[in-house]
Order: sequence, then structure tokens, then C-alpha cells
Amino acid sequence: MTEKELALIEKLKQNGQAHLFKGWEELKGKDAEKKMFAEQLVTLDGQYPGGLVGYIENSKKLLKFSKDGGNPFEGYTPMKPSGIMLTLGDKKFDEMEAAGMKVIKDTAFCLVAGGLGERLGYNGIKVELPYETVTETCYLDLYCKHILALQAQARKAGATDCVLPLAIMTSGDTHAKTVDLLKKNNNFGMAEGQVVIVKQEKVPSLANNDAAFVAQKDNAFSLQTKPHGHGDVHKLIHDAGLAKKWASEGRKYLMFFQDTNGLVFHAAPAAFGVSVTEEFEVNSITVPRKPGEAVGAICKLESKDKTLTCNVEYNQLDALMKAAGYAGDEADASGFSPYPGNLNILIFSIPEYAATLEKSNGMVPEFVNPKYKDAEKTIFKKPTRLECMMQDYPKLLDSKAKVGFISLERGVCFSAVKNNAVDARGKQAKTGFPESACSGEADAYKVCRKYLKLAGCDVAVEGKTAEYNMIKTDVGAKVVLQPSFACTLAELKAKIPKPSQVKLGQDTTVVLEGEDVVVERLEMEKGFLSVVACPGAKVTIDWKGDGPTMDFVPEGKFDDSKKEFSYPEDLAEKYRIRGYTTKYSGSEDELTKHTFVFDKPGTYKVSLN
Repeated sequence: MTEKELALIEKLKQNGQAHLFKGWEELKGKDAEKKMFAEQLVTLDGQYPGGLVGYIENSKKLLKFSKDGGNPFEGYTPMKPSGIMLTLGDKKFDEMEAAGMKVIKDTAFCLVAGGLGERLGYNGIKVELPYETVTETCYLDLYCKHILALQAQARKAGATDCVLPLAIMTSGDTHAKTVDLLKKNNNFGMAEGQVVIVKQEKVPSLANNDAAFVAQKDNAFSLQTKPHGHGDVHKLIHDAGLAKKWASEGRKYLMFFQDTNGLVFHAAPAAFGVSVTEEFEVNSITVPRKPGEAVGAICKLESKDKTLTCNVEYNQLDALMKAAGYAGDEADASGFSPYPGNLNILIFSIPEYAATLEKSNGMVPEFVNPKYKDAEKTIFKKPTRLECMMQDYPKLLDSKAKVGFISLERGVCFSAVKNNAVDARGKQAKTGFPESACSGEADAYKVCRKYLKLAGCDVAVEGKTAEYNMIKTDVGAKVVLQPSFACTLAELKAKIPKPSQVKLGQDTTVVLEGEDVVVERLEMEKGFLSVVACPGAKVTIDWKGDGPTMDFVPEGKFDDSKKEFSYPEDLAEKYRIRGYTTKYSGSEDELTKHTFVFDKPGTYKVSLN
């Protein structure tokens, strides 16, 4: 072993970890295993500020705080936070969206994508799942399309060299597959160097209140490790020098978003606009929240020493309210809680963010959440670890920092896809939101119908109710407005100069893609039309007429005895988690006649004849 490895082992022995090395001297023929263990320790030591000894010291403090029943918000009084509530299509929304588009050229984006799809019943990475099944556009492709569309708009507005960077945080579980997905798809159109991947590592598991590390059950020469939480994204961005780089480039805002919320970019321009007009250092995109709803809340907290605005978990909020003399988490005149629901979609002012990360070395406040086996809180049910959350970054800021929120209706900015069919049924019964693959796809089409309706088109926003995987699902016109066609409501209105001539029935499927596509007329009671145009292809759509439809075909049956669904053996997981496949009712020849792809610049017209 190297001197560095031996010194670290000795240091760990002196800090309560001697059990890991007990009997090493007597073990013969295990030099290779010992060497691998030492290398793992050195790697873990280099990843945590203060090394493993620092991790042990922090763990002991937080474990004691937990055992003693410590309250992280003790002495704070909750107050209504500063923010703006917007409604898609109203004047204020339009103003904020326009203000946001003015600063788009100075933005950056970070996708937190460390999770697999196991909870969904999918054995791959979540960002490779189709957002919707008409075009099979996967989530990562969708996000790249949105960023490239915003970039194109910034270039049209005069920032001709604009390149909007995307950082992606992966984990050991998702890193290789994410890299491979990007490579196979040529970075989904992103330029060389435009996408930067930062990989999250893990931290040692803790066996008890003394912060004793835990060896793997089947390998005494390997530490058991667990994820440190998505708050690591801040340290990874700091360590990669990205925040400092973006600040030096004059970038103003950074947006963090999650892996399977396909609606997020509908809110992005308006949210940037709110950050600009309100001069927010941190801006959370939120939704109205019912009192007691199981979602974190954005609260302004005041104590005699400090004022901060941050996320408070729903299971802490009611006690916090009562401790401050209130009746609890109650609704105001709107019928909602005055503390909006946190979605973990965050916009930071980059100059202040970079400076704060320099001071904290990229770290955000940690916590520990052991599950105790005994009333005395001395025995854990299973090993725990320190954790951190990305939304706790505001706790690093002083009282002068302006932290606030933008609140939008849920169907415009948030439709998570995270639950398998059985769990989704239960969640829908309890909250009304199944947060499944079929509900996420339904919301994808619905938000596009809503945009068309606000543009003046004749299309029903609400669809008919159908059941897939026994989940009640809204099924209306399947409208896919790709970001290159329109990334804001104002742009959509410009692309449809005669909205009274756009009429879509509930059995229609429409795909529009391309920055120079204009819809003069589009009237269908039922049928399918897809128009995809490359940059420079100027396409005018003048279409009236019906045809065969694109339909959802139910798949799967529920086995009540096993409490699970069964599907045809050859059915891919991406369809199993939805409970349907998407099939065209006409012939291949008919599908071809209704599918238009313009891959060369020029002037074109799309009509039925």
C-alpha cells in the first residue's frame, strides 16, 4: 500500500473505525483485497470536504441532533413568502414570458438525472423513456429540443453566437447509460461541449450513533455506501468549475430541473422573467398547495437572528406553525395554503451562486434520517447516511438575499412520471394525481391543447376519460407541438395567424415541428397529420380533411390474487408502464400520405390534395 493509504487507515482507526481492520495482521493472502479496500477509502476521502474524518465528525453531530429530537427550525416563525402567481394566457404571464425571453441568451441549465426507472417498473434510465408515444421523443431529447429552441430564439433576437449550456448530474447507476444515449443520438443536436456531465458519487453508510462505517455483507474489504442526495449537484458544479465559468461568461441565470417532468420548459421563460423583474437570487417554480398535502412548501422564516426563505417538508410544516402560535397549516381565502408547493425546479442568479459556492466549497446543509429500532434511539433498523437536498441551498444565504417563487397551475409546469401502475392507482385515489407514464403522456397532449385554445383555436382542452392500467386517463386530441415550432405562447400565436381556421376533434393526432412552419388552416374531426421541417424549410399548412386515426390500444390485465398486472411477453416495458400501445388505424400508404418530412431548406406547402 502507498503511504497515503496507510496514513488514511491509521487516521480512520483513531476515529472510531478500527472494527473495519480488525484481524488484518493475521489475514494472509488477502493483499489484493486490502489494496482495493484502501483505494476505495482514498477515493471516498477525496470526494468529501474534510475527508472521511470530516464526514465522521459531521455525522456524529447530526446523529446526536437527531437522537435528541432537534428541530432545525426552532425559534423560527413562518410567514408568507414573496412571489408571483401567474395564470397561463393572462397579461401578467405574457409580460413575464417576454421579460424572460430577453435574458434567455444569458441562461444555463442543469438536469438532475441520477435515478433509474425501477420505481416505474422500467429497468433503464428514466431520461430514455418516451415522453409521448406518437413521436417516441425521449425525455432527454425533449429537454435538448427545448434548449435548442430557446437558443434559436436568442440568436434571432441578435445573440448570433448564443450557445446555452446543459449540465447533467448522473450517478453510478445512470452515468454510462446516459453517456451512451447521448453518443448514439449525436447529443440530440447539441454542439460539441454544450453538454457537460458531472457524476455523483456515494458516501459511507453509518451503523450507529457513533458513526461507525459498515462493510458490505458479502465482502469485508468493501464499504457499504449510499447516495448523498441530489444536493450534491451544487458541489459537482462547483468542483467542475462550471458556476465560476458561467459567471465569467456573463451568464445570469441557471435553471435546475428533474428527469421526468416534461412540462417544465413551458414555465421556464416566464420564471426567468419573474427572476429578472423581482431581482430574485433564488426563484422556485411552485404550484398551489392544499393544506396538509404531501409536498414540501416554500416558506419565509424569521428568527431574532435571521430571515430566510426555503423549503419546509410537509411533515414539519404543521408542527412549525403550531410552535409559532398558529392553528396549523391552513388555507387562506384562495382555498390553498399560503405556502406554495415546492417542485424542485429552481432558478439561481449565477453571479451570487458562484460566489456562495466558493464560500461553502459547494456544500449545502446536511441532515440524517435514521430509522430507530428502540425507544432510546440507540439502534438503527438499517444503516443510514448523511444526506443533502438541492432545495436547501437558500439556507446558505444571508437575510438580505431576495428569495421567492413563481406559482403556476400544475397542468402547465408539472407532471411527474415516477410511479408504477399499482402505486399510481393508489396515489390517484388519494390525491388525484397518479404521476404515472400514462398520466404524464396525457398531460403532454393536454398542455398543447391548452396552448392552442389560448391562441384562439377550436380545440377541446378536456378529453374523454379512459382507463389504462386501471388508471383514469384524460384522452383528447393528441397534439405534439415540438419546441422548434413554438417555445412560448407568443410564438405559437405568431405561427397561427388565422386561429379560427384551426379546428381539431378529439380523435385527431397532430405533430408540428420546425421553426419556419406556419399553420394557415388545419381542420380535422378525426385523423392524423405530422409535419416535420428542418431549419430553413419554410412550410405553410393548409389542410382540411379527415383520415385514419392514431389510437391507444389497451394492454395488460390485473391479477387480483397477485396484486399486479400481467402483459404479453413481447410487450416492451415502455408500453407496459403505460398500459397501452399506440397504433395507426389506417394502412402504411395512408400514414405516408399524412406524414411530411422536409429535410432540405426551401418553400413548401402541405395540403390534403
